[in-house]
Parts: sequence; structure tokens; C-alpha cells
Amino acid sequence: MANRLRENLLVSMLAAVAIATVAWLALYGFAWNDYDSEVRPAYSALFAGHVTQFLQLAPVYGGSLILRAPFAMLPALWSGGALAVYRMAAFPCLVASAGFGVVMVARMRSRGSTRLARSLALFLCVANPMTLPTLEVGHPEELLGAVLCVVAVWLALEDRAVWAGVVLGLAVANKEWALVAAGPVALALSHRRGVALAVAAGTAALIVAPLLAVQASAFTASATAVTASHASAIFQPWQLWWFFGSHGHVVYGSFGSIKPGYRTPPAWLGTTPHLLIVVAVLPLTLLRARLPRPREGALLLLVLLLLLRCALDPWDTGYYTLPFLFALLAWETQARRDPAVITLAASFATWGVMEWLPSHASADVQALGFAALAVPALVLLGLAVYAPNLLRGTARVDGRRTLPRAA
Repeated sequence: MANRLRENLLVSMLAAVAIATVAWLALYGFAWNDYDSEVRPAYSALFAGHVTQFLQLAPVYGGSLILRAPFAMLPALWSGGALAVYRMAAFPCLVASAGFGVVMVARMRSRGSTRLARSLALFLCVANPMTLPTLEVGHPEELLGAVLCVVAVWLALEDRAVWAGVVLGLAVANKEWALVAAGPVALALSHRRGVALAVAAGTAALIVAPLLAVQASAFTASATAVTASHASAIFQPWQLWWFFGSHGHVVYGSFGSIKPGYRTPPAWLGTTPHLLIVVAVLPLTLLRARLPRPREGALLLLVLLLLLRCALDPWDTGYYTLPFLFALLAWETQARRDPAVITLAASFATWGVMEWLPSHASADVQALGFAALAVPALVLLGLAVYAPNLLRGTARVDGRRTLPRAA
């Protein structure tokens, strides 16, 4: 134990400095971001002692607010203000990304990865190019969800069914998109899959039970709205339905500003995208389960499903990509001993299309840029998951044949 702590001390210190720097750069204020409109009213009610009102005001991802409430309440100890609450609510998410990086580096060290490879992996965990905009827009819970999904698959690969179920349940309670990880977790287990999924369902239900008890039909309706709502509410250029939309209508942003060049979705799109993302998990998981060495494909299946979520969701925005990038990093560092150049390239390419390009190109050009990245990536991931023999080379970890190289 002492040796393990000594080995990870420097990495832990670097991770702590990195997340402190990211927090200083990104958590400077919450005016006009999603935290201000979705989270702050609920937490304000909670701190005033109005628990029922907190549950009534909580957004659809209210489970995440419940998970983070103990941290968000800490500023009361030193009479901290609203900004302190905002920062402390993000604290467990940043710590999760740092801890994820430390654990990943330790796993890489045990497999003989180079110092350069470990350093790059740590950087992509604690200072990913997409982390800053994710925090600025007010969604630190995406970091927490990304880490929990990958850790759930890691635990499942070790056949720790109960713990995998607990972590998966926490991820689903944090945000419902984590349901896509249920398939990879089940695939990664060699037995007791039913136990893991039951524990996950029970854990998620336990956390969101107060919301269900207070909001009942209102919470169910808002939760359904996220997974199956009409796409007309939000229609972003960074998804594959974009060119089915039409010009000719004035499109307004969240705060009333006009969004030049934006399209409106076709009427037939309806609930299709969100339902398709959820429904696709089962057949894609069962298809991989019928192939040789199904457990080896679990982590890569998670990567595929998370990218598919980005590509098919008409609401897709920058912070949607973080879970995909974290899962890709987890797979790449396991399957390849080389530095994680695939994840590095994917992270900066994503930042370029979703953060830099909007200031320099029209919405249609942004959509083309996204499609130019997403479609080849989906094809390569599909081949890697379902037809690995078509890709050249294999990666070796601990002397055993494992996952195919994706590049």
C-alpha cells in the first residue's frame, strides 16, 4: 500500500494542480449559463430549507443535483455566496476526472506504458480541450457521468457485478444518457449480468425516488422529454440530421438572440432521434455478444454508443462529446501502449468544429465539418467492434491478444 501511494503521489499532485487551474479558468461565474437557469433556483431553495421546493425546481437531471448537494452545501460553513456554491457543485465532478486520470495512469504503469503516454493520458483526463467549455456552459455533471460509465465497464470486466451495477446506477441517476452504458456493462460481465442490472436500477431509483415522490408525473414527463421529445425545441448543426432541416425561419437561441443560418427540423423527425439512441443499445450489444471474445469489445462498444449519441441527437452540443472522449481514452490506453494520439486528435478536432468553427463559418459548414469527422469515425468504430479482422494489426496487453487497433 505504501509503495502504491508513493508511486501515485506525484501524479495525484499534478492532477490536483490541473483541476485547480481548470476550475480557476472556467468557474469564474455563472451568469447566462445553464447553471443559472436550471440549477441555481433549486439549490437556492434547498439552502433556504425548502426541500420540497428544491425537488420541484430540480431539472430533469435532478439526480445529479442530489448527488452533488452535500458538496454544494459546504459553503454554508464559511458563509460562502452563490459563486462558492456554484464552484463547490462542480468540485466532485472535477475530482472525479482527476481520480480517473490517476487510476488510468496507474493501470498504464502496470502495463509498461511510457512516461510520455502516461502524461498525455493524464492531460486528456484533467485538462481535455472540451472540459473548459463544458464547465463554462454550466454542465460539470458530464465529467462525472463520463467517469462513472467507464468505471462501471472496468468493474464489469473484473466481474465485480455488484459494484459495476452500483456505479452504473449512479451514472444513470446523474444523467439519463448513461443508459447507453448498460449494454457495454452487461457485455463485459462473464456472469451475474442480471444482478448488475438490477443493482443499477435499484441504485438509480433510490437516488431519484425523492424527485419521483414530489414531482411524480411532472418529473416523468420532463425525463421523457429528454429521451423522446420533439426535436423542434433544439436543432444544432453538430449532428447528422442537420441537412434534412430547412432554412427560411428565424431561429432564436436560449436567451433570445437570433442564430443566423440555422435550420429548423423536419416535421417527421419528431421523437425519432432520442428513441433511436436508446433503442439501438440492445441490438448493438446483442450483435457484439454473438461474436468471438465478446467481453473484449465492451469498452469499444461504449465508445461507439456514445459517439452515436452525439451523431443522432439533434440537441448535440460540445459537452455531449466529453463522455465519448473519456471512453475513447480508456479504450486506447488499454488497447495500445503508444501515446493516446487518437484521443488527442479527436479532442482537438472536436474543439475545432464545435468551439472554434462557429465563430468563423456558417452553420451549414459546421454541420459539414462535424459529419466529416463523425461519419468516418462511426464506420471505423463499427468495423473495430463488429469486424475487427478487417482492420490491420492487433494490440497486445499483458501478452494477450486483445482489441484491434483503430488506427
